[in-house]
Amino acid sequence: MQQQFTIIGGGIAGLTAAIALRQKGIDPVIFEAAPELKPVGAGLGLAANAIQALAVLGIEKEIIAKGRFLEGFSFRTEKDTLLAHTDTTAISRGFGQDNFVIHRADLHEALLAYLDRSRIHTGKALASVELHGRSLLLRFRDGSEHLTDYLIAADGIHSVVRQHVLPGVTPQYAGYTCWRCVVPDGPAAAEEVEEILGPAGRFGIVPLNDGKVYWFACVNAPARDPEMKNMTVAQLRRIFSGYPERVQALLQASEGLPLIWGDITDLPVSHEYVHGNIVLIGDAAHATTPNMGQGACQAIEDAVILAAEIARHTDPGMAFRVFGKRRLSRTRMVVRRSRMMGNVAQWRHPLLRALRNTLFRMTPAAVFKRQLKTLYNVDLS
Repeated sequence: MQQQFTIIGGGIAGLTAAIALRQKGIDPVIFEAAPELKPVGAGLGLAANAIQALAVLGIEKEIIAKGRFLEGFSFRTEKDTLLAHTDTTAISRGFGQDNFVIHRADLHEALLAYLDRSRIHTGKALASVELHGRSLLLRFRDGSEHLTDYLIAADGIHSVVRQHVLPGVTPQYAGYTCWRCVVPDGPAAAEEVEEILGPAGRFGIVPLNDGKVYWFACVNAPARDPEMKNMTVAQLRRIFSGYPERVQALLQASEGLPLIWGDITDLPVSHEYVHGNIVLIGDAAHATTPNMGQGACQAIEDAVILAAEIARHTDPGMAFRVFGKRRLSRTRMVVRRSRMMGNVAQWRHPLLRALRNTLFRMTPAAVFKRQLKTLYNVDLS
């Protein structure tokens, strides 16, 4: 195949797509806006569907070596009362290894090991995309240009490429804001992920490798609130003062460490992902709130399925269209369900919180398993 494929974005979606394409005999070039490949973020989870996709590429073992599988997932109240518990080992027997956690930087490093660095160009912030005959002319802010036959947009929720093809599709605020932090030598943590739901908001605790602990805190707030942006650890300790002692211990251990702050947003689900010889993948296409832990998972799925379709069709344009049809309903389901879960988790009214907690306690495990079956049984061929 002689056509030139270009990827905009050197994050999880872009790097995984490049790996998948290289395995199909295609050597794409990647342009990344940042001056260096230094991922920003903290911990992230990869569910069974993402591990399956990495296994299709044959790279799951190297990535698994950099993270850890956890034994369960629990929801608790601010009084430390158990609301629901999921046994990850039982899920893994049915769907493959699940509840894997890794630092984003470690995942990024593992993916880069499979690529030729000379094909990745940093400091290339995209300015515009123009039709040039049947090709696409990419103009960058540094004045350089690049001509390509096909463009894979993996440039995140604020995608410049998406703004070009879908100027009316913009991120939408979910109603709550979030702080994240990784404590290098955190207080002793259980072998599971837990989320603590209370009147102040949510507090999540995720054990990582080598004694690290990743935590996140979500509270309802106006969008782009300067008070939230400038929040300190000491202020967060006051907000979550009524929560279990391990929350206070983690926050105390975070003094002096950098906080990663951001409003929680996603994309609406009414748009298409394919526009001629341009295809959107990952957060550029279907950014989702983090409540299902599926953002990176869906990006990895995108990469594997897109490469499979490109290898299957002699016409890459047809491959893009088939990919778009395959991905729409699944990714839209994830975005909708994740937004709904976040709304419920962020309920502040006492009656609503009591209703939510009751529903958590009463929901049979079989219902949860059926939902996971829908999520984890994915065709990656």
